[in-house]
Amino acid sequence: MKNAGTHEVFNQPEPLVDYNLFETNRPLRDALKFNAPQLQVAQLQELGVTIGSAEMQAHARLANVHPPELHTHDRFGRRTDEVEFHPSYHILMAAAVGAGLHGTPWTGTSASPHVLRAAGFMLFTELEPSILCPVSMTYAATPALRGNAAVYADWGPKLGSLWYDPALALFKDKPGVTMGMGMTEKQGGSDVRANTTKAVRDGSDAWGERYAITGHKWFFSAPMCDAFLVLAQAPAGLSCFFLPRVLPDGTRNAIHIQRLKDKLGNKANASSEVEFHGASAWLVGEEGRGIPQILEMGTMTRLDCALGTSGLMRQALSIALNHAAQRKAFGKPLIEQPLMKNVLADLALESEASTALAIRLARAFDHQADEHERLMARLLTPVAKFWICKRGSHFAQEAMECLGGNGYVEEGGEGIMARIYREMPLNSIWEGAGNIMALDLLRGLRKGDAVAALAKELAPARGQHAALDRLADALPARIEAMASEAEARRLAQDVALAVQAALLAQTAPPAVADAFCASRLGGDWGNVFGTLGARTGFDSIIERAQPL
Repeated sequence: MKNAGTHEVFNQPEPLVDYNLFETNRPLRDALKFNAPQLQVAQLQELGVTIGSAEMQAHARLANVHPPELHTHDRFGRRTDEVEFHPSYHILMAAAVGAGLHGTPWTGTSASPHVLRAAGFMLFTELEPSILCPVSMTYAATPALRGNAAVYADWGPKLGSLWYDPALALFKDKPGVTMGMGMTEKQGGSDVRANTTKAVRDGSDAWGERYAITGHKWFFSAPMCDAFLVLAQAPAGLSCFFLPRVLPDGTRNAIHIQRLKDKLGNKANASSEVEFHGASAWLVGEEGRGIPQILEMGTMTRLDCALGTSGLMRQALSIALNHAAQRKAFGKPLIEQPLMKNVLADLALESEASTALAIRLARAFDHQADEHERLMARLLTPVAKFWICKRGSHFAQEAMECLGGNGYVEEGGEGIMARIYREMPLNSIWEGAGNIMALDLLRGLRKGDAVAALAKELAPARGQHAALDRLADALPARIEAMASEAEARRLAQDVALAVQAALLAQTAPPAVADAFCASRLGGDWGNVFGTLGARTGFDSIIERAQPL
């Protein structure tokens, strides 16, 4: 291509577009075969085509370039408290809801609804993660809402609907609805016991005990959802409440949006600060039992943090591979350069291990009647959320470096990498940062026979790599002796690595499993990506990870 007669533009890669994200993701497909062998994947094939299209990528870009805008009042001075989104945001939301990534696992007929939904959630994250915030909260809030049978009877079917309707209207007049959450306050953050928002009894009606809520929420994401689960101090203690935007009589609830957060990333999603001025809400569950309610919901959203980061890893890796396959330097494609091979293979190992662990965790939610699966969900939720999300930011930085300066520019196809980099820290912070996850693991270890559960989980991979066997042998004593919170992060790391290695030993080719064990468990690795041993099967690892 000639450029104004001064030079010819060449050696620039074509963007990664118009491809099937599911069909080309062999690690994900193998994880599904292992965890849900009877799963029908036609829906995922269709979704993979849709979100890999140039059209949908354009909508993802526009939804981030044109962030939401808050309108607190109309031109006559009346409060409106509405957030306006670019049309592309609504197109993305309609696609995510239409794919059943929100409340459908609670109403669907699939034999593995949580695994199916998890795979779709990961794929959609590759396209645009910001809009999945209300999708994730709807998924998490739906089962908790059963704590109020009357509200659930009215709202449950619409929370599982495949129709997205952005209108701020009475739930009866909408084909589908979404839900958000409001937990943290200025003074407490993750310590929700420090919340000061008050709930005062205000009568009862068809939805049960009604309360007037007065106070604030410091992080109130997706304020245009149709309803929210919020925590407030009731006479018997911290309690969970159902708080709709529009009341049953058609009037708007007293939720005042103070401002939208100016965030590092997650630009397409509206995160807000709100005040409640005697807002009407209905008790969910028992008064004073808000903490157990929020922990149940947090388990689901923490799963989504692990799924989302895994999806972002996969997209960053795909972009890096696409670039390296086309870009030439020093006489040959980057992907043939030994140092670049090391980096790309190392990233591929990390991406596949994260996918394997996240899908394994989703499988546990499909089998909660099984004692082992129930305990593994309790243990692996904080472990996966902690480790996968901690690895995300380092992963994105290294993948961006594969593109050089083009990766740092927010323009064109490779500009997605900058968006991924800004997004990565969120999942590590949201729904409990690293220390909260480490503490949650310690609590989980006291809920059952964790040593026996982990031994059963690792048993199928025993004997396949000496480094894995050594770690598996050491974990029981470390778990039983765990008394210091200061060591909880290291334990979470090592449990994650052991389970990842065991899963790869059962689902991945030998080159992948051996390289992962040798590097992450055996010490044949440096402190940054791209430091795998010289005997690593670089070519086969990279070939397996290719997006095309």
